[in-house]
Amino acid sequence: MSTLLICFGSLAVLIIAYFTYGRWLSMKLFELSLDAPVPSRALRDDHDFVPTPKSVIFGHHFTSIAGTGPIVGPAIAVFWGWLPALLWVVIGAILIGGVHDMAALIISIRNRGQTIGEIAGRMISPRSKLLFLSVLALALWIVLAIFGLVIANIFALYPESVLSVWMAMPVAIAIGWWTHRGGHSLTIPSILSLLTLYGAVLVGVYYLPIDLNHWLPTGSAAGLWNPVVIWTILLLAYCFAASVLPVWLLLQPRDLVNSQQLYVALALLAVGVLVASLTGQADLWEAAEPISSTIPADAPPILPFLFVTIACGACSGFHCLVSSGTSSKQVACERDAQAVGYGAMLLESALAVIVILACTAGVGMGALQKTSVSASGTLAASTNSASTIDYQWMAGSDGQPLKGRAAWRTYYRSGEDGGWSKQNLQKNLAAFIEGGANFLTSIGVPLKLGVGIMAVLVASFAATTLDTATRLQRYVIQELGDSLHLPTKNKYVATSLAVGVGGAIAIFAGDKPGAGGLMLWPLFGATNQLLAGLAMMVATFYLWRRNKTIAFLAIPTLLMMMVPGWAMTYDLVNNWIPQGKIVLSTFGIGILVLQAWMFVEAALVWRRAHGVLEPQLEPLPSPIIKPLIS
Repeated sequence: MSTLLICFGSLAVLIIAYFTYGRWLSMKLFELSLDAPVPSRALRDDHDFVPTPKSVIFGHHFTSIAGTGPIVGPAIAVFWGWLPALLWVVIGAILIGGVHDMAALIISIRNRGQTIGEIAGRMISPRSKLLFLSVLALALWIVLAIFGLVIANIFALYPESVLSVWMAMPVAIAIGWWTHRGGHSLTIPSILSLLTLYGAVLVGVYYLPIDLNHWLPTGSAAGLWNPVVIWTILLLAYCFAASVLPVWLLLQPRDLVNSQQLYVALALLAVGVLVASLTGQADLWEAAEPISSTIPADAPPILPFLFVTIACGACSGFHCLVSSGTSSKQVACERDAQAVGYGAMLLESALAVIVILACTAGVGMGALQKTSVSASGTLAASTNSASTIDYQWMAGSDGQPLKGRAAWRTYYRSGEDGGWSKQNLQKNLAAFIEGGANFLTSIGVPLKLGVGIMAVLVASFAATTLDTATRLQRYVIQELGDSLHLPTKNKYVATSLAVGVGGAIAIFAGDKPGAGGLMLWPLFGATNQLLAGLAMMVATFYLWRRNKTIAFLAIPTLLMMMVPGWAMTYDLVNNWIPQGKIVLSTFGIGILVLQAWMFVEAALVWRRAHGVLEPQLEPLPSPIIKPLIS
């Protein structure tokens, strides 16, 4: 019952927060209006600016922000115990993450859909714009390198997930063309696409797992042309197309299709948690400690690293880029900002809660091991063209399935000393995918199919974030080019820079080809939350200039600048510089300097900005529109 109480208690708190604190923020603090002009209508070009129904834009926004961050972050953080991770995921999302996301969305809507970096130039100072855009560019290249590598690793580790993820792209294009050109309803295409993609999951699991090792020469796994590198290149090629094509043709319908697929998977997980808890198959208290009593000596201190490790599950600076980069250009009514900005963040927090349960109570149901079964049905020594992938529960010394804390330790305390250094991206992803698959077995889903559904869930979340991040980076590079008079205003040039640099980091920056994103992972959480602090600083100035209450943004702003700055400084002093990690040290020092510089810029204008509006843009056209209520 403990698993059930924790799960649905957390969900109840998030729902209550949406209808109380979220409504107060939207109606009292930001005073959202049904009749206010929005850039999707006033600047409509049917390419980037497209007025979109709330349900569709919510799907785009949620799937874009909820990449692997709220999965990998909590999956790592339960290393210290599940209780601190759970508290920060729920409280952080309500008081900080959701406020950050909605504020960035609203301010961008009221500034022609400009990115938060562009807006910083008028809210604070012209130099702040360049500083913020520089931080955005660095952060987005880290995101592109890491998320591309995450998907590539999932494809390499779980080849049964490949077919469904790539099938979503032609399906999305068909839906985009059908609805945009003909003005048809999305209902029937949505149902058909959902059936198609889950059909592709079945085919991928049982008949067509796509493993590049079958076609690559022997020994290529350690060379440049290994499966991870090839998948990374293919994914970035897709991202280039998604960035330059009209938003309605690929990006928007893909996010809609993926959101429906993900909602179904999350619903199955929630039911699985319910049944497994009620039947006694999953018990959170038996699976893992609330606060671990066996933290290895090489693990970083829980403060401040819990916060920057969880990152997206509670607060993410990347979300301000989605809010002000793509979503603000598609919101059809200002009132939709509460659902899109605040509501999507709380739903991401709910996802993070399920991740925590999957990585504790879920893996406690039984540790999994991958096997290969030959065409004749016998156990094969390794995966090859004549064998298929299967999964089974790992047995303990007594021959019985390994369960409870013993199973949890195979993911979080395995190795010679079970230390922090033994953790890696593949193991953390496996904890969620395989723990979630255990939950699905409680409702009758075969273990093998459950693993396939969970792997597709993770890869699809990451893919929607990856293509949105590419488009956002294109905007940032174009804005930087415009400010610095560089020849990067052309969308093809800007997108080529976005995917080219991101790909080079992912493939060549590590100690072996395709390991660059893994090497940059320690930067991701701290950079992400520092970016959130900078975005909330801009939002605080927005309220300060209008004589509004600022405490609800100012306090989280200081927290999100101090804590990740503390974590990054700790890593620089104790790890990266002493160990000669030049790339990490260069990125870390550069981001800290840019943040400190921007903070100084803000401090210099703070006193005289009170009650004084920033330089205004020309008024948006005000077409006569019928208020959208949905």
